[in-house]
Amino acid sequence: MTEPSSYLDNVFINCPFDETYQPLFRAITFTIHDCGFTARCALEEDSTGDVRIQKIIKLIDECRYGIHDISKADLDQRSQLARFNMPLELGIFIGAHHFAPPKSYNRNKRYVVMDVEQYRYQRFISDLSGQDIKAHNLEIDQVIRHVRDFLSTSSRRRLPGAAFFADRYESFENDLSAICQASRLDEERLTFLDYVACVIGWIEENKNG
Repeated sequence: MTEPSSYLDNVFINCPFDETYQPLFRAITFTIHDCGFTARCALEEDSTGDVRIQKIIKLIDECRYGIHDISKADLDQRSQLARFNMPLELGIFIGAHHFAPPKSYNRNKRYVVMDVEQYRYQRFISDLSGQDIKAHNLEIDQVIRHVRDFLSTSSRRRLPGAAFFADRYESFENDLSAICQASRLDEERLTFLDYVACVIGWIEENKNG
C-alpha cells in the first residue's frame, strides 16, 4: 500500500504540554522541522466537536515517526492522580505498527521513547522492558540530540550533528521575540501552529545557518 504524500515526513509528538515541559516541547518541534520533517501533535487542532482520542488516532495514522516522552509520571497537584495520556498514546502508536496489515504503510512506523532517567520507567511501566529508552535529564541539548539521532537513523537521511541543530535552536530562540513582534503575535500566548509558523519562517530565512 502506498503511503499518503506527507506520511514519510510526519512526526507525531507525544509529550507533556504543561508549562514546565514547554522549553523541551519547543526544542523538539524546532528540531523536527529543522531536520526537514513536519511536527504533528494534538495541539494543532482546537475543534470542540472532535473526540480527543479519535483525533489522536487520526494523527498517529498520518505519521510514520513518533517521539514519545513519558517523563510526566508524577501526581497531578490538583487531583493527586497520575497522568496516563503519554503511555496511552505510546501504546496506540505501538499497536498501530504491530497490528497493521502486512503490506500496510503503518508497518513502517518508527518511534523513540524518552524519559528523565534511562531506567526510571521500570518503576511505573515495566512492560517497556527491553526498549532503548533515551534519558534527557530535562536538558534541551539532550532532547535535541535524541530527536536528531532518531530521525537520522530511522529515515536513513544524512543530517548534520546534534550540535548544529542545538546552535540553530539557540539562535532561533534569540530571534523569536522579534519574529513575534513583526508578526503581531503575543510570544506568551503562541498556539502550536503559531509557533510552527515562526519556526518554518525562520528556517526558510536561515537555510545556510
